[in-house]
Amino acid sequence: MFFDTLFDNTDLFVDAFRTTVSLAVVTGVLCLIGGTVLATLRVSPVPVLRAAGTVYVNIFRNTPLTLIFVFCFFGLPKIGITGLSPFQRAVIALTTYTSAFICEVLRSGINTVAAGQAEAARAVGMTFGQTLRLVVLPQAYRSAVPPLMSTLIAMVKNTTIAAGFSVAEAGRIRAVLAEPDPTTGISYPQLDVLLWVAVCFVIILLPLSLVQQRLEKRWKVTR
Repeated sequence: MFFDTLFDNTDLFVDAFRTTVSLAVVTGVLCLIGGTVLATLRVSPVPVLRAAGTVYVNIFRNTPLTLIFVFCFFGLPKIGITGLSPFQRAVIALTTYTSAFICEVLRSGINTVAAGQAEAARAVGMTFGQTLRLVVLPQAYRSAVPPLMSTLIAMVKNTTIAAGFSVAEAGRIRAVLAEPDPTTGISYPQLDVLLWVAVCFVIILLPLSLVQQRLEKRWKVTR
């Protein structure tokens, strides 16, 4: 029965995890971009920009992700933002939330870069943007690999919240298999279902852990 739970519902598992992977990839790219922009604001020499970045991070880091989902699904239409699919709304919710954490991870990486390097870059005529892009951020990303990967792994697991908002991803598998099949009358033990979902998540997340280990070894040598 344990293996039947997977083999009898292969299409359901494949479709659900395909949506999960798509959601994770799109969100991952967007939150890396958003987190980098926010980190730039947080270390900007312009007080207004620093304040804007600080306010954003403090709001979204301390707001439960479920509430952000609620706002994206039920609040956005109230302010006139319509026409978005459930998948797109889930991407917005996950991106706005995770970007705040990516920002703080990168800011901690920026703080590990010696101040003398930025001063040397400015001494040869580089602007703040050039210094950040060419000197500081490359080193900050190297320093931030472990917490950055941990944040992305947490983001992938957070995609399961989308199941409660009409997104047919991995988190909905248990709900779909909670009732007996209407055609065959077969029911599946919920513990078996949850175990298979957990196994599939491990398979998806394992490559991220391997990439983290590889990058750590590679960049540790090059420093």
